[in-house]
Amino acid sequence: MKKIKILCLAGDGIGVEVMREVRKILDLIARKCGFEMDIEDSLIGGIAIDKEGLPVSDATIEKGKNVDFVLLGAVGGPKWDGLETHLRPEAGLLKIRKDLNLFANLRPIVVFDELADASPLKKEYISGLNLMIVRELVGGLYFGQPRGIEEKEGQRYGFNTLAYKESEIARIVNVAFDLAEKRGKKVCSVDKANVLASMKLWRDVAENIGKSRGDIELSHMYVDAMAMELVKCPKKYDVLVMENMFGDILSDLGSQLTGSIGMLGSASLGELNGKKTALYEPVHGSAPDIAGRDLANPIAMISSLAMAFKYSINEGEIADKIDEAIKATLKTHRTGDIKGENCTLVGTSAMGDEICKNLEKLL
Repeated sequence: MKKIKILCLAGDGIGVEVMREVRKILDLIARKCGFEMDIEDSLIGGIAIDKEGLPVSDATIEKGKNVDFVLLGAVGGPKWDGLETHLRPEAGLLKIRKDLNLFANLRPIVVFDELADASPLKKEYISGLNLMIVRELVGGLYFGQPRGIEEKEGQRYGFNTLAYKESEIARIVNVAFDLAEKRGKKVCSVDKANVLASMKLWRDVAENIGKSRGDIELSHMYVDAMAMELVKCPKKYDVLVMENMFGDILSDLGSQLTGSIGMLGSASLGELNGKKTALYEPVHGSAPDIAGRDLANPIAMISSLAMAFKYSINEGEIADKIDEAIKATLKTHRTGDIKGENCTLVGTSAMGDEICKNLEKLL
């Protein structure tokens, strides 16, 4: 019997609700496939601040280092917006990414045929879209030093640093090439090499790796041009790789191509002391305006679980069946954010139940 160790961090807002639906899926897989699930719950975000005084505790971080993967719901909410930056819920997410050395963020931008009409773009531009955005996650502008706000010449002066080591660039670019090897064999490295020295280094490193991976087609594009490309011809691309802040912005832009941010999962992968680490979470936030009302779409969280089975425990067949169950459910049932004609409108819990029913038929 295969044992899987999982740490669940439901977090805040709708994170609690969508995590509940994932637990249904895990219970089903354990029962049908014979897995032994060792699942532990812990706190992160606003609820951790309220109960433990910090957005994430050292004890929770240690638990994350000793499991096969971490599942995270969402963090944040207006209740904690007035706190200092290092004490806000989002700081917990940044800390666990850093402490688990989760350097590679994978965000698939997939348009289901059943939802092509929900996209703000014309159907012919996005139908069949299957794009992977690879974002460097623990360096760049969000973590570079020095940074801060100081008094200078009689006024406040704010500054950040966009810095990368050659090795940091190489490891994320290699992740993109490895993914492309199993996909469409195309990588586009996104940078701003025309004005930023660190991005000139980024392009040089990517180019050198491209020369050693001749079976993969490598191209380069400035980040502003790529923003235009994503709304003009997204199907032209396969794997995009980019710096932390660029990836943060473009992955949110890409999420809107699908018609709802509630559809997209993500994976954050890394390595610590020779052991693989991983955290899986939906792209959406905590959505406090609908929290506790059974309105949230659980598909992004369930898709994140599928990615966990694929990338962390080498169970690609189960991952594919989870995705198939989602597609089957979309033909008959929808949550409010993706409601369509001839489909039954359901809430979070009922949507999870329907996906479970369809998955049970496939397992």
